[in-house]
Amino acid sequence: MSPGIDPKEVMIGVASAGYQIEGGFNGPGEPANNWYWWERSGRVEPSGIACDFWREPEVALDRAASLGANAFRLSVEWARIEPSEGVVDQSAIDGYVSILRACRERGMRPVVTLFHFTHPRWLGEEFWLTPDAPRCFSEFVLRVVPELVEHCEYWVTINEPNILALAGWIAGIHPPGRKLAVSDAWAVTDNLLAAHVLAYRAIHRYQPGATVTVNTSASSIYEFDRMLTDLLMAPAMEVGRDELDDWIDERRIVHNFSASPETRQELWMRQIFEASSPYGSGARSASNRPGLPCSPARRSRFRSRQSRRVVDLLYAEEGERLLDVVGFDWYDPVASHALALPGREREWGRILGRSWSPVRELWDTQADPAALARWCVEHGAFYGGVPVWIVENGMSTLVRNGRSYPRADGMNRPRYLAEHFGAVARAVASGAPLGAYLHWSLVDNYEWGSYGPRFGIFGMDRSRGSRGVRWMETDAAGYDSAGAFRRLVSALRDGSLDDAGSVGTLDARRDR
Repeated sequence: MSPGIDPKEVMIGVASAGYQIEGGFNGPGEPANNWYWWERSGRVEPSGIACDFWREPEVALDRAASLGANAFRLSVEWARIEPSEGVVDQSAIDGYVSILRACRERGMRPVVTLFHFTHPRWLGEEFWLTPDAPRCFSEFVLRVVPELVEHCEYWVTINEPNILALAGWIAGIHPPGRKLAVSDAWAVTDNLLAAHVLAYRAIHRYQPGATVTVNTSASSIYEFDRMLTDLLMAPAMEVGRDELDDWIDERRIVHNFSASPETRQELWMRQIFEASSPYGSGARSASNRPGLPCSPARRSRFRSRQSRRVVDLLYAEEGERLLDVVGFDWYDPVASHALALPGREREWGRILGRSWSPVRELWDTQADPAALARWCVEHGAFYGGVPVWIVENGMSTLVRNGRSYPRADGMNRPRYLAEHFGAVARAVASGAPLGAYLHWSLVDNYEWGSYGPRFGIFGMDRSRGSRGVRWMETDAAGYDSAGAFRRLVSALRDGSLDDAGSVGTLDARRDR
């Protein structure tokens, strides 16, 4: 059995995001964000009412509290707060204050994300590529945080900066829909890191005791994940500015040793990211070996053209710590697993047809709870015992036209929860400095252009049309995931949960 986890020390809860659950964006007379034209043109499914959270937040908060959660992650939506340039909607700020207060009243600590993939439409779809983006975001933070600090002390500045750059400028699946714009993707990443630094300082100006982080999406590719955290941690780890590139090379070697590539495809993906990286001297680089995609000289020329504005901010104050905890999201970190052959026959192919996307569907993402436990322990070692937060972890199933489809791997949500709670217990028992586990998500929500992927502990019946939505007592596939979560939280805290996630008899039967 695992040692019990003190709820005063470790937050166990659920996560959400405003655009995905609130409803009321991008319609006539509603706040418009950067997904406006994609929704209005039919490129993606309209978000519509979403989960009706903005109108009735207490319904969701009561459900979260019923799970035994002591933390609730949400985002404040910039487009709702500042629907027009320079025009602040005080009623929106008051609405968020009310939600934070309601979290506290239910025994849950709010964790507020200040930017979760969306910004006001008036800033343009290419906003994060503009040189002024970090300053604009810091002004938004300075406007909002003073209103909220009385009710919140836990903050995520930027949600998944690595995914935002990849989805918008490499894969083209989020606005602005650019593809393979590698230099621009690195410039966007640089702006996002700079925005975090400015936001971190702004929050601590108003709340010196705040806990502030940024959550990357865990990835086997060093440049895509750990390098971003390393950059933000470098000053506090006493890495001098003139030592930064050599240190990045050393950290890449350590990462690749601890998470060695298992396939040639994975190895080449890592080499391509390294070759395009703005960081690293190349003196100790794998790219010095023959037969690899980029010569040191060519790589040096490419790197010299990339933006590194964040470095000036990192070293503005000597030895400054710019992350209070190390946050990451855990789905499947092996980058090559995300790729799939276009034109492949999918499970339930007669109904769903072939897939022409080179990216694997969310409901086919592989589960690896043992790797999660190792990742937590490694992060503790990587960053000298700085607390680790699992800011998101969850599993998708598919619902199409009201029908729920089982996953090809046979995984169901109660089993997934049990195995990943077991991984949390194993990580803590192994000495990982875990500070939070937040499950994605409380309820099925708008999954960036579609309601097909379902991540919720609670399902959401969307068949009511104009009459709204209805919360289900089970998840979308008919399993009592809420009951499983509730029992697992209790067992994790009292120490009766073993490393495999077993606690008595976990009932994963479908509710017929």
